[in-house]
Amino acid sequence: MNRLKKTMLTISLFALLANVSMAQPVKVDEKIPKYKKTTGIKGNLNSIGSDTILNMMTLWAEGFQTIYPDVKIQIEGKGSSTAPPALIEGTAQIGPMSRKMKSKEIDAFEEKYGFEPLELSTAMDALAVYVNKSNPIEGMTIPQVDAVFSKTRKHGYKDDISTWEQLDLKGVWNNKPISIYGRNSASGTYGFFKDEALKKGDYKDEVKEQPGSASVVQSVSSDKYGIGYSGIGYKTSGVKAVSIAEEGGKYYAPNSDNVNSGNYPLSRFLYLYVAKKPNKEIDPLVKEFLKYVFSYEGQQVVVKDGYLPLQYEVVGEQLQKLN
Repeated sequence: MNRLKKTMLTISLFALLANVSMAQPVKVDEKIPKYKKTTGIKGNLNSIGSDTILNMMTLWAEGFQTIYPDVKIQIEGKGSSTAPPALIEGTAQIGPMSRKMKSKEIDAFEEKYGFEPLELSTAMDALAVYVNKSNPIEGMTIPQVDAVFSKTRKHGYKDDISTWEQLDLKGVWNNKPISIYGRNSASGTYGFFKDEALKKGDYKDEVKEQPGSASVVQSVSSDKYGIGYSGIGYKTSGVKAVSIAEEGGKYYAPNSDNVNSGNYPLSRFLYLYVAKKPNKEIDPLVKEFLKYVFSYEGQQVVVKDGYLPLQYEVVGEQLQKLN
C-alpha cells in the first residue's frame, strides 16, 4: 500500500472512531431542575446580538411566552458585535454572543454603567467545518483548515491549499478549486474561527462572506466543491461536518462527547450578556427568562436546536451568578 493510501486510510479510521458516538442521542442532565412558574411576570423583553443563537433565542422565547402570555419578546440576530452597543444604549436587555466580549466592548459598557456586564454561558457549540455531502473527505487538521481559509497560514502549513487534490482527493476532485464560504466581521463566529482556526491570521480575499450561519451551510450544500464554517446547530442533510485534529493528534467529530471532554478543537460556549449591577437584584422579567434558559426545559431547547446542553454543574454556576 503506498503512502497516500495509508494516509487516507488513517484519516478514515480516525474519523470513523470519532463519529461512533454521533449516533448516541444528546440528552439533558436529569439533575437540572424543571422550571417553576411564578407570578407577576409581564412586559417587554428585547434581545439583540448573535445570528448563531437566533433560532435558539426564538425557541426560548416561544417556550417562555407559553408560560407567560403577557410577555412580549423581540429578537434581532445580525451578529455578536451588535450586542454590546445594544446593551450600552439600552435598546436590549439581553445580548446573545457566540464569542466572549472583547476588552474594549467591556470597557465601553463599564464606562456607561460603572460595572462590567454579566456573562452567562448558555449552551455548548462545536463550530463545524462543513463540506458538501458528496465530498469524500473525512478529516482535516487545524493547519490544513488554516491553509484553506487563511492567506497568512500562522499554523505553519507549508503550502497554500486551493484545490481539493491538495487534500488528497482524486477522480472528479482532481484540480477542482475549493470554494470558500464564511461569515462577515460582525459575526462572533467569524471572530472565533479567526482566533482559533487561523491563529488570529487573515482570511483569504476569496472567502465569500455570508450574512448568516444558515447562508453558509446553504451555500456549501449547493456547491459540490464548497467548504465553510458554522455552528453545529445549523447542520443540514446537504452537508457533512468533517472531523478535526490538532497537528499530529487524533481526529474528533463535532459531537457532545468530544465537546464535553474538551477533545474537539473548535468547541465553544454560547453566551448571553445582561446588565446586572453587583449585589443588586436583576429585573424580574429578565431574571425569570434566564432561569427558564437554565432549566431542564430550557436546555431541552438547546438540544432541539442542534446544540449541546450544559452539564448540571455548569448550570449551577450560572444560576449562582444571577443570585
